[in-house]
Amino acid sequence: MENNKENQINIELTDEIAEGAYSNLAMITHSNTEFIADFIQLMPGTPKGKVRSRVIMAPQNAKRLMLALKENISKYEQSFGVIDEGGAPQIPPMNFGTPTAKA
Repeated sequence: MENNKENQINIELTDEIAEGAYSNLAMITHSNTEFIADFIQLMPGTPKGKVRSRVIMAPQNAKRLMLALKENISKYEQSFGVIDEGGAPQIPPMNFGTPTAKA
């Protein structure tokens, strides 16, 4: 029991962070010492997106994240079926497939 207490960590989740940030585009870059993931919100009809969150991590932690995502996607697909990627382009079109508005 004592050893179990020593291995526990306490994680705080503030209300602001718990709300999350919507993102429909992610861009990932790296250097030899870190990976940077920018989570972007791109609104329909606008040529400019806004970075809603940036996460910077060591390469080892980036790889752990990749493996955790892979495992969780596998579990999701076992429960809910295969996620259809739809052959979507990597960057969403500026109009998100909606009709062009005319004034």
